[in-house]
Amino acid sequence: MKINLKRGFFDREPSEFITYGEIKVTAFKYSSGIEALRVENSKGHFIMLPFHGQQIWKFTFGGRDLSMQTTIKEPVYSDKYLGNYGGFLYHCGVSAFGAPQAEDTHPQHGEIPNIEYNEAYIICGEDEKGKYVSIGGVLDYDIAFVRKYRFNPECRIYEAASTIRVDVSIENMKNTPMEYMYLCHINFAPIDGAKLIYSAKRDAEHIKVHKIIGPDLPKTKAEKLKNFMDKVQENPALHDMIGIEGECYDPEICFAIEYTGDESKRAYTMQYKEGEGACYVSHPVDALPVGVRWISRTSDEQAMGMVLPATSEHLGYLDSKRKGYVKELGPKEKISFYIETGYLDNSDSKVIIERINGILSEIF
Repeated sequence: MKINLKRGFFDREPSEFITYGEIKVTAFKYSSGIEALRVENSKGHFIMLPFHGQQIWKFTFGGRDLSMQTTIKEPVYSDKYLGNYGGFLYHCGVSAFGAPQAEDTHPQHGEIPNIEYNEAYIICGEDEKGKYVSIGGVLDYDIAFVRKYRFNPECRIYEAASTIRVDVSIENMKNTPMEYMYLCHINFAPIDGAKLIYSAKRDAEHIKVHKIIGPDLPKTKAEKLKNFMDKVQENPALHDMIGIEGECYDPEICFAIEYTGDESKRAYTMQYKEGEGACYVSHPVDALPVGVRWISRTSDEQAMGMVLPATSEHLGYLDSKRKGYVKELGPKEKISFYIETGYLDNSDSKVIIERINGILSEIF
């Protein structure tokens, strides 16, 4: 069953929109006027913005809000990426993404993070895994003489699941080739005492520390940040432990990680704490070969972007072009892939740890 969403379905007062099996979907509007859906099952809930960027704003499973913390508590309309930056998941691209460098002309993380969708919908279905609800959107982006594409993300959750599947398709609608870039910006909260466990070698060849320090950072803070960056580059495994003495992510550190996938070409990342389960991401290394890692811990922000699956590093279009990362779709060509993310309990975490260890045993 597919329901096409209309903006008139949403009001300031929350109202139950649909119940399917054990999944309940509630519709409401934020004070900004942005439409939202609260999707709840027995394990927790997440909040989706079906028309505004297809963003996932909050993600609450395992008894806690797993989303990053910033000064922005509710979504707002903004043409600036950081003007609406408090959510759990953002789609970035498609013309470009990343922090634009001096000669770049694209906005930070591209045109799609805060874009308004042409269509949004809910699908209720059932397969071998059980009953599920999917929320998706269709973005037809058309700039005459430049590019025309269709971007279609869809987020699915099952009745008893604490993870979601995020399907993405990008279709070139023109009769000429089209370059594209994509990054899935997944923003967990850091958990002190947890450990990052992931399917990549812990060496400088596979984990690059981007030693970028803003010119406006006070000298003392800049020196502290640089010292920690140097230590992590020398011993990348140092940053696997969260909340260790002397760690410094103020204002942030970005990494580029070369992952190894399993027989299905899927890589795995967890922020795991014994007895408390794990934050979790699985991504396809063939479609998204770079794992960008972004960590920020300041007095106002707490973010653990343990892996942002991407087509390239995060330094904008021209940097990606020079490094050969920018991908291309042929005339009328389409690419599809999916990312899994969410929360794993302690038992399910052990299964993924074994899978990661199996991958690592093959490459050492």
